[in-house]
Amino acid sequence: MGLIGISAFARFVRSGLIRGYGMNLKRRLRIAFSSIVIGIVVLGLKFAAYWLTGSVALFSDALETTVNIAASIATLAAVWFAAKPADSNHPYGHDKAEYFAAVLVGVMIVLAAISIFYASWIGFTSGRSPHYSPAGIAMNLTAAIINALWARYLMYYGKKSRSPALLADGRHLMTDVITSAGVLTGVVLVLMTGWKLLDPALAALVGFAVLWSGWGLVKESVGGLMDEAASADVLDKIRLQISEHGEGALEAHDLRSRIAGKSTFVDFHLVVPGEMSVEAAHDICDRIEVAIAEDVPGARVTIHVEPEHKAKHSGIVVL
Repeated sequence: MGLIGISAFARFVRSGLIRGYGMNLKRRLRIAFSSIVIGIVVLGLKFAAYWLTGSVALFSDALETTVNIAASIATLAAVWFAAKPADSNHPYGHDKAEYFAAVLVGVMIVLAAISIFYASWIGFTSGRSPHYSPAGIAMNLTAAIINALWARYLMYYGKKSRSPALLADGRHLMTDVITSAGVLTGVVLVLMTGWKLLDPALAALVGFAVLWSGWGLVKESVGGLMDEAASADVLDKIRLQISEHGEGALEAHDLRSRIAGKSTFVDFHLVVPGEMSVEAAHDICDRIEVAIAEDVPGARVTIHVEPEHKAKHSGIVVL
C-alpha cells in the first residue's frame, strides 16, 4: 500500500468525506486501517526473527502474516463499501460486500498454506538447522502477543457491530497466534535437542492449521452469501415479539429470515380481521416492527397483511 497511501487514507478517515456514514463506520474503518498498520509491524518482527534464526518454521509463520496484511486491506475496502446506503441498483443495501471480503481472506489463507508447504519441503531437503538467537525468539514472541491482543479486540468489536469482515479478520489472527505459539515452542525444542527435522515438520503443521482456518472462513462466508437464515435463538425472539405486540391481529405465518452482514431481513404474513381498517392494521405492523428492531439490532422487517379467510391456523398465534 505504501507509506504515502497509508497516510492519505488516514487523512481520509479523519476527514468529513465519510461523515455521512456515521460515527460507527468511522470507527470500523479506523479499526480496519489499524489492522494493516499492526500487520506491517508484526511482519517486520517475524521476518527479523527468521533472519536471526534461519528457522523454516518461523519463516512459515512470517508468510502467514503477509496474508494477514492482504486480508486487512480487503477488510478495509469491504467495510467501507458495505456501509454505502441502498441505491436503485442495490435496494437492500451493500452489506454482503463483507462476505466477499471474508471469502477472499479464506482464499488467501489457502494460498499461504501452499507457500508454507513449499517452505517446509525445502527445509526437509536442505537439512538446515536454526541458529540460537534470543533476540529472534523475543521478536517472534512480541509479534505473537501483539497479534493476540489485537485479535481479541477485532473479534469483540466485530461481533458487537455484526461485521463479518472484522470478525473473520480477528478469527484468522487468533489462528495465527495459536500457530505462532506452537512454532515458537517447537523452535526452542529444536535448539535444545538438535532435531533438525522438527523445524520443517513444524512448518508443515502450521500449513495444515492455516489451511483449516481458510476452509472454515470460506464455509461460513458462503453461508452468508447463500442467504442463510437467522439462528434459532433470533427466530424465537422474533416470534415472541410478534406474539406479544400483535394485539388485534389473529395470527402470523410464513415467517422467513436471512442474514446479510449486520442486517437481518425478516418477512411474514400477518392475518387480521376482515373488517379491520387499513390504518388499524398499519398500527399493528408498526408496533411489531419497533419491537423486533429493539430485540434484534439491524432487523429490517416486511409484513404482508392478509384478511382472516387467508388464515392457515398455524404458525404464530397472537396473544
